[in-house]
Amino acid sequence: MTDGFILGIDTSNYTTSVALVSLSGELVANIKRPLAVKEGERGLRQSDAVFSHVKNLPSCMEEMREHLRGGNIAAVGVSTRPRNIDGSYMPCFLCGVAAAESIRSALGVPLYSFSHQCGHIMAALYSSGREELADGEFAAYHVSGGTTELLHVKGERGAFSAKIVGGTLDLNAGQVIDRIGVRLGLPFPAGVHLEKLALEFKGKLPRKRPSTNGSFINLSGLENMALKLYSDTSDPTVTAAFVLDHIAEALIATCSCLLDKEGELPLVFAGGVMSNSIIKEKIRRSLSDCSFAEPRLSSDNAVGVAVLARHAYLCDK
Repeated sequence: MTDGFILGIDTSNYTTSVALVSLSGELVANIKRPLAVKEGERGLRQSDAVFSHVKNLPSCMEEMREHLRGGNIAAVGVSTRPRNIDGSYMPCFLCGVAAAESIRSALGVPLYSFSHQCGHIMAALYSSGREELADGEFAAYHVSGGTTELLHVKGERGAFSAKIVGGTLDLNAGQVIDRIGVRLGLPFPAGVHLEKLALEFKGKLPRKRPSTNGSFINLSGLENMALKLYSDTSDPTVTAAFVLDHIAEALIATCSCLLDKEGELPLVFAGGVMSNSIIKEKIRRSLSDCSFAEPRLSSDNAVGVAVLARHAYLCDK
């Protein structure tokens, strides 16, 4: 079962992504084109994102073609919306849908649709060696610039049903990181740059208990505390370390609350923020049975969508 491939396409608000997975489960290609954000800005308008995807997709597909090695595309998977909930919509995903529909029509192969969030979750399972959980029940924390949601997940024929059981009540973790990073003069997105600053800090961090309400958190106060700390100290390294430590503490507190309420569940952490080594190591030391996407599959990618489509395709056979 190695002569066919599953093509995955994801057009999120910050990255054009195309992936190839063989029918035997091998990752063949993970192709990504970041969308450019102007210096000093903290995001993209949807019209700009759509325009960038339209420019990026042809070169992504051309690069993908080099990895086919004479094999055939057996099915296509695409992310069509941010989450698996009614009303979840962003225009940028229409670019991927248009490309996927065109390929499906031209080749006469099945097309499977998923949410961007489910793609992130599957990318974490796949890259952490916990793909068996895709047919079971687990908790997933999707932590990024656009999402900080703790989910109770159940596998269903190559797809997921996910119920929000915790997470942020205001700002997302990635939003706080980017806002603080930009205020410190760092490029957007600021995650990798804030982490580098934080790793330079060797002193004792000030401690502030995260604002939690059961398995839900408020992160807007963190932005204010971090800016005050920077104003008081003029030290970007302590500010960066404080922000990342506080986010880790908040994630740990909400997970602990969920596990106390629902019993032991495997925990899967996905999304761009979870590529941060400081946050990841603090969580790993505090919680058991945790799985994390490897860094290249923590940020936006089409691999999870391709793997989900592979599962669905094999279920249909």
